[in-house]
Amino acid sequence: MENNKKNLIEGKAALLVIDIQASTFIDDSEVRSIANMVGFKERMLNSRIAIDKARESNIPIIYIQEIHRSNLIDFGRELDGDEEIHCLDNHPGTDLAKDEMGYQDGDYIIQKRRYSCFFGTDLEILLKGLKVDTLLLVGALTDVCVHYTFVDAHQSDYYCRVIEECVAGSSVAAHQASLNAMEYLQTGAIRPLNDVLNAMEDAQS
Repeated sequence: MENNKKNLIEGKAALLVIDIQASTFIDDSEVRSIANMVGFKERMLNSRIAIDKARESNIPIIYIQEIHRSNLIDFGRELDGDEEIHCLDNHPGTDLAKDEMGYQDGDYIIQKRRYSCFFGTDLEILLKGLKVDTLLLVGALTDVCVHYTFVDAHQSDYYCRVIEECVAGSSVAAHQASLNAMEYLQTGAIRPLNDVLNAMEDAQS
């Protein structure tokens, strides 16, 4: 049987910052259009640590923004479940959290209309151009956009690493179930932040 043990970063890495948007930091409503687990905001802020280290290590940073047209034409089946209308293109909360996440010119932005960062976007073209082998994932929701992106990346043969302290789900139970499901697909996929920071440091040298 093939040895499944892989380096944390195989080949060249990129950091995907998934759906960390302004609403996280400007909307303190107890009831939100999409449920957030306890500690959600703090976990998103943890992502800045990974972003800063990726920048220091010359690892490309790709910000993903979920965005929908204000006439709702592109929601499709997305409102058939528990989610209400969200991420409209005329709402300030839909903007990327650029200040909190330290966005800089030269970083990449991908807009998406669906949960997976790959579906209907040019992410695959960008990753091929950057010659990326390993995707480091932070952001939200663990059980929706992070999980669906992970699965598409896995099926496209990328090595996927989810930074555990930098993702958050709609609930603690849903968050943990998705982490378990992703770990099932790739052994060693779920990694603590400190291990990823060390791997970034090694990749720089």
